[in-house]
Amino acid sequence: MQSTILHSANFKTSNWSGGTTTQLFIYPPTAEYLQRNFIFRLSTASVSVETSDFTSLPGVTRQLMVLEGETLLTHDNHHSKKLGKFDIDAFKGDWKTSSIGRCTDFNLMTKRKAYGELSVLTIEKHQLSEYQTDKKLSWLFIFAFSGKTNIKSDQETLFLDQGSLLVIKQPDGTKIVIEGIEKSELIFAEILMKK
Repeated sequence: MQSTILHSANFKTSNWSGGTTTQLFIYPPTAEYLQRNFIFRLSTASVSVETSDFTSLPGVTRQLMVLEGETLLTHDNHHSKKLGKFDIDAFKGDWKTSSIGRCTDFNLMTKRKAYGELSVLTIEKHQLSEYQTDKKLSWLFIFAFSGKTNIKSDQETLFLDQGSLLVIKQPDGTKIVIEGIEKSELIFAEILMKK
C-alpha cells in the first residue's frame, strides 16, 4: 500500500462553457485530459449556468455525483435522472447528455480496462468507521468534501481536511479506520484495473 495526500495546490482548475472544473487526479500522470489519453480521471466541476451540454467523450464511462445543488441529467435515447446531494448517475461518454440546474459535482471517468465505483461516507465528530478495502482494487481515493478526519491503517495515521484527496495505490485488502475530528463528508472512488 502506497499513500499520498494531495491538496489544492496539486490540482488543476480550468474554465469551461458552463463554469469551472478542477482535475484532482489523472492516470497515467503524463496523460492530458484534452488529448483524451487518460485511463481514469477524477475531477470536480462547478456548473454556474442553468442548462449545459456535456462534451462528447467516446470510449469513456462516466460517473457523476452531485455534491451541492441539484441537476436533471438527460441522456438522449437513454434515460433522465434528477440528482440531489450525493446522488449518482452512470453513463457513457458518447451519449448526448445535457443538464438543467446549477450544482457542484464529483466526476469519475474511466477508459479501456479501468472500472470505477463512487460512494459517500458521512461521519460525525468522534465517530469511528471501518472501511475494508478489496484485495483486487488497484486504487482507492478518498476526497474530503467537508470536515476533518484521521485515516488510520496498520502502517500510518493520515490527517485529511476539507478539499484534500487521499490517494492509495494497491490498497491490498488493508482495513482503514476513519475517525471524525469534526463532522465530515467523504467521497470514495474505487478503481479496478483489469489486465
